[in-house]
Amino acid sequence: MNKRAVRADILLLLTAGIWGFGFVAQRSGMQYVGPFTYNAIRFILGSVSLIPLILYFKNRRAKHPENSEHPENPENTGAKNPAGTAFFSTFLAGSLLFIAVVLQQLGIMFTTVGNAGFITGLYVVLTPIFGIALGKKTGVPTWIGALFTLGGLYFLSAAGRMNRINPGDLLTIISAVFWSFHVLLIDRLVQKTDPLILSSGQFAWCGLYTLAAALLFEPAVPSWASFIAPGFPLQAWHSLSEFAAALSGRITLEGFSLASALVPILYGSLASVGIAYTLQVVAQKDAPPAHATIILCLEGCFAALGGVIILGEPLGPWTILGFMLMLLGMLITQWEVIRGSGQ
Repeated sequence: MNKRAVRADILLLLTAGIWGFGFVAQRSGMQYVGPFTYNAIRFILGSVSLIPLILYFKNRRAKHPENSEHPENPENTGAKNPAGTAFFSTFLAGSLLFIAVVLQQLGIMFTTVGNAGFITGLYVVLTPIFGIALGKKTGVPTWIGALFTLGGLYFLSAAGRMNRINPGDLLTIISAVFWSFHVLLIDRLVQKTDPLILSSGQFAWCGLYTLAAALLFEPAVPSWASFIAPGFPLQAWHSLSEFAAALSGRITLEGFSLASALVPILYGSLASVGIAYTLQVVAQKDAPPAHATIILCLEGCFAALGGVIILGEPLGPWTILGFMLMLLGMLITQWEVIRGSGQ
């Protein structure tokens, strides 16, 4: 048994678990701050959390310059690129990330954490399909997987009746489309820009965008939410200015626990972004592609588990069937990767 591969699989499983439970943090965080404020803090802190990793690899390249000649080392990719290229790349990626993140966060307001986790996973199916427009080839497994995923989505959201489609699921579906675009964009940009710098930079841009949105649009979110989903119970949150004042100790908010508020915020930033991304980078150097594909697809399962255990979300037979079909569809879509690594 390859101990390095086993260790990599364990790290990937931990990564999928952190990301899956991150959906719980996204939902819980809106008990204290609005959707834009939550993501602003999350991505700015997430960006900063990657700086030590960037500096570590920079120092490593300085001490071992001979490794920079080997492109198979992921930490060396794009090490000599000019700053202008990195700036433009992070700007593009961050702009697209902002759209995907906002739609996902707004969708979580109206749907379960399990649904959000699995529906976000649609990007696994959509990415190869959209890649056709860029000249990328896709095989029969992609289309078969898409059919399974579509069936799972139907049972997951509609529970057998189309007139019951959840608006939160619809928003999350649209966000999955932008996640797919984001994956395709990253696939091109990472050829010219260091992946860690690209990640940290795009998180910074996304954080700045959502910070501006929190100041400009967040007060109108409850009215907008009541319009698209009348009667849907919304979580009450404090404004960005109120949260900042409570954080600094200038004011005391009734029923507000700073410690309780920081748990989901810090988890969504430091754990989901900094720790999980680092684990993924380390693990995928030793993990076979098939292992990485299968294990990371379990993110939705962990999201559903977290929703049931932590938030007490219901898990009926229609939902379970939808989860199973969607997971099967994602795995079928990646059949070429799974089959290829076994040869």
